[in-house]
Amino acid sequence: MVERADRFTKRSIKKGAKVEGLKMVLSMIDLTSLEGMDTEGKVRQLCYKARHLHDAVPELPHVAAVCVYPNFVALAKQEVADSGIKVASVATAFPSGNSSLEIKLDDVRLAVESGADEVDMVISRGRFHHGDYQYVFDEIAAVKEACGNARLKVILETGELGTFDKVRRASDIAIAAGADFIKTSTGKIKPAATMPVTLVMLEAIRDHWFKTGQMVGMKPAGGISKAKLALHYLIMVKETLGPEWLDPHWFRFGASSLANDVLMQIVKQQTGVYQSPDYFAID
Repeated sequence: MVERADRFTKRSIKKGAKVEGLKMVLSMIDLTSLEGMDTEGKVRQLCYKARHLHDAVPELPHVAAVCVYPNFVALAKQEVADSGIKVASVATAFPSGNSSLEIKLDDVRLAVESGADEVDMVISRGRFHHGDYQYVFDEIAAVKEACGNARLKVILETGELGTFDKVRRASDIAIAAGADFIKTSTGKIKPAATMPVTLVMLEAIRDHWFKTGQMVGMKPAGGISKAKLALHYLIMVKETLGPEWLDPHWFRFGASSLANDVLMQIVKQQTGVYQSPDYFAID
């Protein structure tokens, strides 16, 4: 799997395709603010950045979403109103996932009732490692029901799963339970997203597509900070799943720091000169 994933990094990309690919990457980013010290001011700043990232190059697309805790969803909805940017919310005792189902569902309902377009849940890794796969399935299914019309991203926290076989099993469970997306990581555990792990998850999505004709989205998150690496991910997605998945509706990056590098690379491609990182907002 490692060798197969590495092959995608050997593909050459011509300049015209690179610029279009970078724009596509930007449109797939979920900007996040998921720290214990988050404040209303920080969330407003995140939303301002999401709305104005493309100011330097007006023809650029906006990012896909901002992702915040449930108690900040209403504020984020207000701040990105009429922009086309989605509001996602982590839930289910993020990032540990250690709480009762009742509390987890209350967390989801708070996010959805506040206007969340998407919910990012974490699976119960302790139950998974104990072999209680039915519990994991039932919990995801219950969260999916509580989401209503909001799309559900299921975080496997692959850095805690240990093997490719376990990543595949967790992917299959999440998909069968109704996940709209499967997601590698919370970004709080290392290793986070890697290309080999993402390839395992893409193959689970592909096999589900072959069996049912139903598309499921994919979101690698954490550890993707460079535009070049993001382009390698897009190549892997296209060659594993097909061009239909090269759309923010079906593929996302959970990587806020990636946005700045993408902007720097786009400006470099257009002008031949690198901008200083100081010209782009960090938060």
